[in-house]
Amino acid sequence: MPKAKPFRIDIPDKTIQAIRERVEHYKWFPAPANEQGFAYGMSTPVMKDLQRYWLTGYDWREAETDLNRYPSYKADVDGMDIHFVHVVGEAAGSRPLLLTHGWPGSVFEFWEAIGPLAYPSKHGGKAEDAFDLIIPSLPGYGFSEKPASPMGQRATAKLWNTLMQDVLGYETYLAQGGDWGGLVTSWLGYEHGTIDGKGGCEAIHLNMIGFRPNPPVPETQAETDWLGTSQAAMQREGAYFMEHATKPQTLAMALMDSPMGTAAWIIEKFHGWSDLEDGDLFSVYSKDQLLTNVMIYLVNDAIATSIWYYNALFQEGVASLPEGKRCETPTGFANFPGETVYPAPPRSWCERAYNITHWSEIDSGGHFAAMEKPDLFVEDVRAWARKAG
Repeated sequence: MPKAKPFRIDIPDKTIQAIRERVEHYKWFPAPANEQGFAYGMSTPVMKDLQRYWLTGYDWREAETDLNRYPSYKADVDGMDIHFVHVVGEAAGSRPLLLTHGWPGSVFEFWEAIGPLAYPSKHGGKAEDAFDLIIPSLPGYGFSEKPASPMGQRATAKLWNTLMQDVLGYETYLAQGGDWGGLVTSWLGYEHGTIDGKGGCEAIHLNMIGFRPNPPVPETQAETDWLGTSQAAMQREGAYFMEHATKPQTLAMALMDSPMGTAAWIIEKFHGWSDLEDGDLFSVYSKDQLLTNVMIYLVNDAIATSIWYYNALFQEGVASLPEGKRCETPTGFANFPGETVYPAPPRSWCERAYNITHWSEIDSGGHFAAMEKPDLFVEDVRAWARKAG
């Protein structure tokens, strides 16, 4: 059985200094005279304010200390060096929950949810709701190894199952994910579920639907209306997706040597995809949170390989299941209403692709559910897990 080795984040001073110098010497250009807010993409005043804070207020070493607050490890998983956070809390080695992030996120998305999920009695909950938490960095993201060629979500699910069973020794486990994590988690349920009698993933929880029914044809007016809404959302917000998926190297070359460009590319999505108060980015996130998430990409030179992950979706065959098939692993779904780029389908649509056993309409929150609304996220994960046993 492969062994996990403790890992501590300790980025060399010269790496931090090189990033800082590029931020400091970024060459600004004129903004449109009629720029209002984020109408043209990333807001120039917001980005200039973040640049000032990055240089005068942000402290990577403080962020690094926070990122080392929970134990991290690396392990050889089917030939790939995978980083993961592993918190054994009040569950004391049982009730494992695998949490998978997406783009443009990182393991840091889950940071405020870790304590309540692992140590509920310390956060107003009950000890019997505790989980062992396993939070890996996707291949090519964060502190995980970069694949030689694009590696997709189905292949990642296979790695995660190996990590859980062969490296960590969990015969069965629960899994949760949103964004790419939602598709990885869907593949875990479909191909690595306990329904095959071999152990594996017992139940899944999603805050973004990954699979679609096959054939993907609407059967109700609500489904037809949702398809229209979904297509409009992609028309409005989906240009990034097509660039990532079809021309990843072009974008990677534009971003790899520009911390400011990478930050703008990432943070604009946090503005566009989150449930904000009056459009105010900082009504939900602190500058430190946003910059720490960006820095996880920068200190690891990971923006290029993170973009590859989109191209790999098409190499793997999108997210199509065989006609008439669905994920039979019990599935929970939390609909956060501020999800603008991937609005939730009607339950009837989802039930043709998943064995839906838990469905929640959440009061607020958007695409980055665990980071935006950690309390609501934790509450729904607990409720789903109680049903899942």
